[in-house]
Amino acid sequence: MLEIDEQAPGFSLKDQLGQDVTLSDFAGSRNVVLVFYPFAFSGVCTGELCEIRDQFVDFSDSSTALLAISCDHMFSLRAFAELEKLPFPLLSDFWPHGEVSSAYGVFDERLGCSGRATFVIDRSGVLRWQIENEIPQARNLDDYRKMLAELD
Repeated sequence: MLEIDEQAPGFSLKDQLGQDVTLSDFAGSRNVVLVFYPFAFSGVCTGELCEIRDQFVDFSDSSTALLAISCDHMFSLRAFAELEKLPFPLLSDFWPHGEVSSAYGVFDERLGCSGRATFVIDRSGVLRWQIENEIPQARNLDDYRKMLAELD
């Protein structure tokens, strides 16, 4: 994992629509919540992302952007987003496989997927909070709310 108060690794990934999303696009204007998850369509990941969808206003507004990242292919992410009506970008860390997940220290080489981890990055690109859960363990969204409230 990374160190709190250090610059977050930059990246540019394609979202489920094939559009480039770059971390530096948010610099100076919005905090970023990065939600790494192992697999689209899996039970725990689907449950978590649908919970975030249902409470989306708590995690994304004019001051904060939420970006979800997995090593799934862009086309799988598109089908997943459409099926579950997910209103936030699903970013594909498919190729080079797991490059961004590795930069954040959460790539599981044994399984070939992102771990289940969350990073909060402030407007200046500095890491302010992080948590990693075991792959089968869902996150507690109340932790996100508390951290985001401290940033604003």
